[in-house]
Amino acid sequence: MDKNKVIIFDTTLRDGEQSPGCSMHLSEKLDIAEALEELGVDVIEAGFPAASEGEFKAVQEIAALCKRASVAGLCRCKKEDIDRTYEAVKNAVRPRIHIFIATSEIHLKRKLNISEEECLAIIDKYTRYTRTLIDDVEFSFEDASRTSYDFLTRAVQTAVDAGATTVNVPDTTGYSAPDEIAAMITHLKNNVRGIENVILSVHCHNDLGMAVANSLAGVRAGARQIECTVNGIGERAGNAALEEVVMALKTRENLFGLHTDIIAKRIYRTSKLVSGVIGVRLSPNKAVVGANAFVHESGIHQHGILQDKATYEIINPLDVGIPENALLLGKHSGKHAFKELAEEMGYALTDEQIDSVFPSYKTLAERKKTVSRVDIEALLSGYTRRIVKRIYTLKDYDVSAYKNSASATVTLESEGKIISDKMSGDGPIDAGFKAISSATGQNFKLIDYQVHSVTEGKDALGDASVKLANGNVQMTGKGISTDVLEASLIAYLDATNKLLQMEN
Repeated sequence: MDKNKVIIFDTTLRDGEQSPGCSMHLSEKLDIAEALEELGVDVIEAGFPAASEGEFKAVQEIAALCKRASVAGLCRCKKEDIDRTYEAVKNAVRPRIHIFIATSEIHLKRKLNISEEECLAIIDKYTRYTRTLIDDVEFSFEDASRTSYDFLTRAVQTAVDAGATTVNVPDTTGYSAPDEIAAMITHLKNNVRGIENVILSVHCHNDLGMAVANSLAGVRAGARQIECTVNGIGERAGNAALEEVVMALKTRENLFGLHTDIIAKRIYRTSKLVSGVIGVRLSPNKAVVGANAFVHESGIHQHGILQDKATYEIINPLDVGIPENALLLGKHSGKHAFKELAEEMGYALTDEQIDSVFPSYKTLAERKKTVSRVDIEALLSGYTRRIVKRIYTLKDYDVSAYKNSASATVTLESEGKIISDKMSGDGPIDAGFKAISSATGQNFKLIDYQVHSVTEGKDALGDASVKLANGNVQMTGKGISTDVLEASLIAYLDATNKLLQMEN
């Protein structure tokens, strides 16, 4: 392989999705997997197949979907886990099984209750067994960064001798600093026989805000795979952000001398898709994809930018796919013009998908005097190509409110039947949500509700996000409208439909 290429291993659908509030519907997982492959990701970690039947099905369908990327499933060092994972990924064009065990002293003693020698025997046994099923085997040493060099070296040597093709040394707790990650990689390169024949990988968490810096330190020291997630989502403070490590390597290629196969122009679209699906809005100052990443307010900065953008911009926003806010379409624009614009913005939609989303555009165009590219981006971000089946559709609503009391009547359609219900609440949103719950006969718990303005002005789009829970399962619904109440009701109903499908 190209020794200067860094493999991008994306775990948005596994490590990212298992973080609180980031659950995804199957259709959304498939859309994100497709977007990751179009982005140029090398390895997509699709999930933990042994965790549940739903997780197994998701990994299996992603494995069948991807045409180029490797599809990996995570599993413990247990035969039943490995067999289940093999069944899930075996039909992928490039299947990978990713097995792991903890190696730090605290994990061995307090969690696993095994000795170092027992741990080495497990690594050897299950790596060899996995290699009888599949050629691409990755072994991860959980909490590697807090494992003694002596034992970590023995553990990695055991996995390499047993046939692992990638060895991953995670900074599981986000404890390390960049020079420590670099030293660990250097030590393994110098002390593990045959390490030159496998891929060394880093998987860094962001508990101290150093996940990206640690990942970059790892590849400078010789690692050639970075495990990351879109927008840095993940357990606790998250993982290394894909868009940040990729653009750091691209922007500072003179320093790193390394490259990836990521298509940078698809970064922003993929970021917005993931953000919309999980209902977690990006911080304005988020590097690379945040709303303020290319905004200059200081007079000195503005003067410099006007003279030459390179004075303060080290990345051209167009290079990562951030759209210019030009006025492009109006209410008389047809389906063909809309499709051409969507394709120009990187959305490869079929005629059927255009038919699905075009009515939303026409409604928007009727309500707004002018429609900007940012409006279209808002309409399409979080839009999934595989439409979640609508068990219930919002047909109409009527709300009245006075001071701290309100009542709402919602009219829904389900399988050709019209259902209407009226409820009171503390305000119009509360009353509307209660009316939907009553009409559908559901009592899901409201976890989070947010509404944001997409653009400026009286006719600005409202982008609503509603997170509902049914027991331990959470789903996020999204709604877009110039009427924030309507956007909120659509989002609530979207989350309800997803949870009802999860039950089935």
